[in-house]
Amino acid sequence: MLDIDLQMPPKGKWHTPPFDPRFPNQNQTRNCYQNFLDFHRCLKMMNRRGRSTQPCEYYFRVYHSLCPISWVQRWNEQIREGTFAGKI
Repeated sequence: MLDIDLQMPPKGKWHTPPFDPRFPNQNQTRNCYQNFLDFHRCLKMMNRRGRSTQPCEYYFRVYHSLCPISWVQRWNEQIREGTFAGKI
């Protein structure tokens, strides 16, 4: 995994997410979805270990920057209802 400090943008200078070589195309739908999953997996793992969830903020900021709000709201509803298709 990459160093968290290298992934964090300078304070107050967060306009777009950095380039992710896993998603080189213009269509960033998979990037959005993957960062949403990574955020929730990170939260689950950090809470289970009793550690700070601060490193998970990176994924939160990326998916909030890339994903339409309606998608995030629908996915969160599905998680609450237990019908989300992704593996968290």
